[in-house]
Amino acid sequence: MPKMDYRAAGVNLDTADEAVSRIAEMARTTYTPGVLAGVGPFSGLFQLDVSKYKEPVLVSSCDGVGTKLKLAIRWGHHRTIGADLVNHCVNDILTCGAEPLAFLDYLAVARMDADQVSDVMAGVAEACRENTIALIGGETAEMPGLYKLGDYDLAGFITGMVEKSAILDGQAIESGNMLVGLASTGPHTNGYSLVRRILFDQDSYDLEDRPEALEGATVGEAVMAVHRSYRSVVDAMRGEIDIRGMAHITGGGVEGNLERILPDNCQAAVDTSNWPVLPVFRFLQHVGGVESAEMYRVFNMGIGYIIVVDNEQVKRTIEISENAGVPAYQIGHISPGPRGVIVSTPS
Repeated sequence: MPKMDYRAAGVNLDTADEAVSRIAEMARTTYTPGVLAGVGPFSGLFQLDVSKYKEPVLVSSCDGVGTKLKLAIRWGHHRTIGADLVNHCVNDILTCGAEPLAFLDYLAVARMDADQVSDVMAGVAEACRENTIALIGGETAEMPGLYKLGDYDLAGFITGMVEKSAILDGQAIESGNMLVGLASTGPHTNGYSLVRRILFDQDSYDLEDRPEALEGATVGEAVMAVHRSYRSVVDAMRGEIDIRGMAHITGGGVEGNLERILPDNCQAAVDTSNWPVLPVFRFLQHVGGVESAEMYRVFNMGIGYIIVVDNEQVKRTIEISENAGVPAYQIGHISPGPRGVIVSTPS
């Protein structure tokens, strides 16, 4: 009977050790003063500076990047996926007013490829540095038999802090408030099952194809554009703008996500003619023959984040966002009525 070992079963511990070593080195570049122990021990340790808060409240979230992973795998385009993950998680906890502090990741592969793993985690580390949060740990799992060779899965876990009295839950939103939409970079991390069907079932596109409709961009540049983080914009507004509520526009589009923060007696009206639709969405709609209503239900259509403010602060809110490098638009308003969102879409 032949001898068996872990490598014969599909798990290479030496390659796994090499990958973890690379990850630990990248993680150290993200450390902030609160990190006591990061990647290496069995747990990450982060010391909270409670002097900044009277009633500190922990805010946590987890998410993934959906089937955008399939495009990354198909095209060998892994680095931006890690940044997508971090920025998505950051935006989620920003919506309640939190300051992001620490991040953990989960990466599962069929077979360990140290270079592939390093590409993904380089994107994670880079985005952590840009968002000033510490990558303090995670899990890298090799699971042959559960995933197809070459496939991997990725998830992120984020923790932040907010002063209890400063929590944004949408209850401060009232009639007369205005909606300021912050521009997205593309589909971000949502709607990629439809993206893939359009690109590969309706027609067959490659990473370097440059259709005229994309106005100079390649298919890869358009659909793999990094999910934008809005932390710099929100941080710049703290103390100056009376933010009534914020919504991260993910799966379900503007309507599905804005409704989540509205109080029962408020209705939001959104005018889609108030912002430019990005070329990538016009391209996908044309190639796929997708109806406008479906496009706005699935994709962000160019608006990745919405901030609800007083009417008097709309102009300054837009100025702050654009000074931070993010185009912004007044896209609608709040009125009395049953809780819901009315989105005017082109026919």
